[in-house]
Amino acid sequence: MSANKPCQALTKLVVALLVPVFAIIALVHTFSSNGSDPAQLTAEATDERIAPVALYNTGAPALVLGGEKKGPLTGEEVYKKVCMTCHEAGLAGAPKKGDNGAWAPRIAQGEDTIFNHALHGLNGMPAKGGDPGLSDLEVKRAAVFMMNSSGGSFEEPKDEAAK
Repeated sequence: MSANKPCQALTKLVVALLVPVFAIIALVHTFSSNGSDPAQLTAEATDERIAPVALYNTGAPALVLGGEKKGPLTGEEVYKKVCMTCHEAGLAGAPKKGDNGAWAPRIAQGEDTIFNHALHGLNGMPAKGGDPGLSDLEVKRAAVFMMNSSGGSFEEPKDEAAK
């Protein structure tokens, strides 16, 4: 009878190891997508699946794929795309657009200082508002837009490349 006990223990061990292995194999086989529907892989199908999330405006810079830029964005376009996230609500000490009192000391420093801060960052604001894809001209236009909306009277920078 004692010779039978090691054999039973070995059988139990083999069963204990093989049952989970077969269970995992069955689960992988059940949930694998060997026969994916190619119609679900199109750009249109993907856009439709993510639309509820993609249509929610978080204020983050919009990611545009495949679209060609027509030219530099206006100051207002850059403001709406990037700057308004912080400058509309005054996040992290950012002066609110339209708050003449908050902007007056900044405007008094001159546009070159404002441009330098906008291009290279200051305190909690990252360089170019966190969008490295913006050109220097676009960032300067956004700064002028905010300053002029807050008591300043600066001329919008011109696109020298367009001449």
